[in-house]
Amino acid sequence: MPATSEETPARLTDAQVGEVLALARDADSVELKLTVPDSHRRQAATALGVDPLDAQIRQVYFFDTPDLALNEVGVVVRARRVQGRGDDTVVKLRPVTPAAVEAERSSDNLVVEVDAMPGGFVCSASMKGALGPKAVKDVAAGRKGIRSLYSKEQRRFYEAHAPEGLGLDDLSILGPITVLKLKLRPPDLSMRLVAEVWFYPDGSRIVELSAKSPPSEAFQAAAELRAFLAGKGLDVSGEQQTKTKTALEFFAAELSEGSGS
Repeated sequence: MPATSEETPARLTDAQVGEVLALARDADSVELKLTVPDSHRRQAATALGVDPLDAQIRQVYFFDTPDLALNEVGVVVRARRVQGRGDDTVVKLRPVTPAAVEAERSSDNLVVEVDAMPGGFVCSASMKGALGPKAVKDVAAGRKGIRSLYSKEQRRFYEAHAPEGLGLDDLSILGPITVLKLKLRPPDLSMRLVAEVWFYPDGSRIVELSAKSPPSEAFQAAAELRAFLAGKGLDVSGEQQTKTKTALEFFAAELSEGSGS
């Protein structure tokens, strides 16, 4: 099984490199990711010339059971409200091999992507959907069911991989998480860099830097990005955190406390 992004060494082993190459050959894209320790957040913002006023505000909702039954089988159901544009949704499966979703690859809405981070990687398949600007807000307020956010194609994808008998409207709302997203174009880097800050209700934060690359250029892009960040004095070998896992565990614990269990 692909390595996860926590408690892993800073560099991939030779065997893992082989796995990444095999997955990337059949993927649509590779996303390079790095989480920045909160203690280095200010240093990173200064080094990269981040202006928070340029950031786009987002609200991210996840849908799962209180005991995270979907997460247990590698299914992530998410919806987002995005400042200045329509809402969007995704049903994501991970880890996965591209061959496992070959039947769905003909859809323009399915994206197979390899996420690579220091010491770890995971391949995911995401069935995406687009909505109007008020759809997610209506579901969060209880005016509509969760199922209403997802297309027939997304619902089929969900039903094929979720635990049997667990419908979308059976899920609990986990969230929202407030996110600031900022696109950066450093003059000495050939790729666009994206910075996201996830603000959790308990005051904690996760800062993630990411860049996308065509599969054929992934290792060259990773080397360039690593050298760029190191040149800015940013640690590229620290323990990595996962935004989704942190959010799911936080809100699942909150639901459990609320139910008195």
